[in-house]
Amino acid sequence: MMDKKISRVELPDDVRLSTIAVREGLPRSQWGENSEALFMTSSFVQPDAATAAARFANEEEAFIYSRFTNPTVMMMERRLAAMEGTEACIATSSGMAAILLLAMGLLKAGDHVVCSQSVFGSTIMLLGREFAKFGVETGFVSQTDVGAWRRAIKPNTKLLFAESPTNPLTEVCDIGALSEIAKSAGALLAVDNCFCSPALQKPAEYGADFIIHSGTKYLDGQGRVIAGAICGSEKLINEKFVPVMRSAGMSLSPFNAWIVLKGLETLSIRMRAQSEAAMKLATWLEQQPSIERVYYPGLKSHPQHELAMAQQGGSGGAVLSFIVKSKGDAAQARKDAFHVIDSTQICSITANLGDTKTTITHPASTSHGRLTEEQRHAAGITQGMIRVAVGLDDVDDLKADLLRGLGTL
Repeated sequence: MMDKKISRVELPDDVRLSTIAVREGLPRSQWGENSEALFMTSSFVQPDAATAAARFANEEEAFIYSRFTNPTVMMMERRLAAMEGTEACIATSSGMAAILLLAMGLLKAGDHVVCSQSVFGSTIMLLGREFAKFGVETGFVSQTDVGAWRRAIKPNTKLLFAESPTNPLTEVCDIGALSEIAKSAGALLAVDNCFCSPALQKPAEYGADFIIHSGTKYLDGQGRVIAGAICGSEKLINEKFVPVMRSAGMSLSPFNAWIVLKGLETLSIRMRAQSEAAMKLATWLEQQPSIERVYYPGLKSHPQHELAMAQQGGSGGAVLSFIVKSKGDAAQARKDAFHVIDSTQICSITANLGDTKTTITHPASTSHGRLTEEQRHAAGITQGMIRVAVGLDDVDDLKADLLRGLGTL
């Protein structure tokens, strides 16, 4: 039982997201800094041996060792938790480290997981291959088929895992429906909120137990650092994940935490601007004769458009994908997609997303390249698919950039 806790910033109860994004964290130090301090230290000096013992025994909340307690990291954790509307958050060294921590904290041999078949390729590999070595079974189902999720439940199901929207097809799941399925099965629901961030969507409001983040993406927002996080209840964070963090050490560095902390300050502004630009680009892409289909939740043609508008605050987000119209087989479709990508002069050819610079990639050979063709087919990822994460570049410049390839197929 923790008798003493680290003090909190005093903010009115009714402050809004934009205020939380620039104010939540820790109280100022005795120096009165306005911008949050960066604590670059591996350890913290204790006043005496008895106090050190109490703190190591978790009887008192204090900063001990930066593998699991650091002021800058705590500021980032508190800010993100407040923005997501959860009680607590634990930061990790990457988004995949957050999913690793989630699984290590919740699962054991003999447990069962139900996961969307459309999630990020590394997530599929981690749950479906790596944890299978330790006796954890994972069943993969259609992201959008609520009935399939329900039918996949087993007596030993402990966790449901989904992304919304997914990478790269932007499929949207009904978070509320999945929450009900999880609760009725005595399981927990985790939702990867990487594409939307709390600026557009708060899965906890729809019943998600955990919100997963790759802070590398929109939380940082400028492609500078690798980071991750799990948001959830204080009880589950402290009981399930903090002990694993202390032992395994998938820790976020103070510097990277500081970068994400400052990135959160402009998150809402960036997400709004990038989402508006993505909507304009997606609408334009639908009109191009060399494109077979565009995937973007903001378009009325998207299968989950209405659900996305309800869950995502009326925004489609800043990521879209499209399939190049090809007259040949899969090999030709891949060649045509590569032509479009290689013809760009502005878009950055990189699999990262969430940057202020627009990025473009071929999912089948990059983010989902380690999957089998069967797994890619199940997820709807074809060789002719291209993903664009819209940044803050001028939209007309992006149209002209894509047209260099699209217009010469």
